Amino acid sequence: MNNPVRFFIADIHLGENEPAAHHFDITAGFLSFLEQLPNQCELYILGDLFDYWVGDDVRSTLHNQISDALNALSSRQIKKFFVHGNRDFLIGKQYAKRCDMTLLGDINCLANQDKNIVFLHGDLLCIDDPQYQKFRKIMHKKWLQKLFLLMPLFIRLKIASKLRKESNQHNQIKPETIMDVNQQAVIDMMIEHNANIMVHGHTHKPATHHLIINGESITRLVLGAWHDGVSYIKQEANSATLKLYNHSFK
Repeated sequence: MNNPVRFFIADIHLGENEPAAHHFDITAGFLSFLEQLPNQCELYILGDLFDYWVGDDVRSTLHNQISDALNALSSRQIKKFFVHGNRDFLIGKQYAKRCDMTLLGDINCLANQDKNIVFLHGDLLCIDDPQYQKFRKIMHKKWLQKLFLLMPLFIRLKIASKLRKESNQHNQIKPETIMDVNQQAVIDMMIEHNANIMVHGHTHKPATHHLIINGESITRLVLGAWHDGVSYIKQEANSATLKLYNHSFK
């Protein structure tokens, strides 16, 4: 039996109020993308579907619109999988159920002939930024997440806003190089998972990178953010291709 056609996306950054600087209506573009997916494919969302997430109990118009659209894909036998990003790592089982979507771990593999495709959000590869990695480790502590989710919504929203503001300020003064992936971390992960293809987002630097590991040709595909258009990777017949469109999905 042939493997299904797979689509990978990341860093859509859906939000109630998109910045006016965006030339692309992200929500409309995302919904159009979902509608045009072929039947019986698989969709892998590699994090940062939303610009922030403060709990599954928040039922905004946008959250309902997206869960309804993702759930509707099931009628076309489209399976959906989600890997948490650094902006929406609090998406839980409740919202996943509303989307009819399977939550995955941080690092995942799919068989690709005698090798694997390894896929992840991508922030785990940015080890040259120890400040961020320390922050990530703290934020992923289950007891801290449970404590946060018990807080009143207005407090959660204030904390999320403060963290986003601080993150943006820090990123503006950090050297560009430390916010990108570490090449050795990429190599180590691909060897560990016997992979010849890696797919990730997070860096907002869409590209196809070719490298040689132990004499074998390896491909790393990086998804772009959706601020300026649609970015996705289509994988079929043991090959994967990065697609970028300034406007709608084709």
